[in-house]
Amino acid sequence: MSWLVLFIAGLFEIAWAIGLKYTEGFTRPLPTVATILAMVISMGLLGIAMKELSVGTAYAVWTGIGAIGTVFLGIVLFGDSASPARLVCILLIFIGLAGLKALSPS
Repeated sequence: MSWLVLFIAGLFEIAWAIGLKYTEGFTRPLPTVATILAMVISMGLLGIAMKELSVGTAYAVWTGIGAIGTVFLGIVLFGDSASPARLVCILLIFIGLAGLKALSPS
C-alpha cells in the first residue's frame, strides 16, 4: 500500500510542478491555490509512505516520478524539447526508479 500512496504523491508532485507554470509567479489566484493544495497533498502522502518505506528510496522515487511526469507534460503542454538525448536521460531515471522498487525490502 505504501508504494501506491507514494505513486499518488508523485502524481501530485507533477501537478504542483506544472501548476507553478500556470501561477505566473503566484500572481494568478486560482492556479496558485490549486498548486499549493497539490503541494500539501503531495507532501502529506509522501510522509505517509515514509512510515513504511526508507527515506532515501521514498524520496528518490517521489522526485523521480515528479521529474519524469513533469518532463513529459512539459513536452505536451509547453512544447519543451523532446530530443532523443533528453528522452534517454528520462529513461535512465525510470530505470533507476524501477531498480529502487525491485531492491526495496517493502
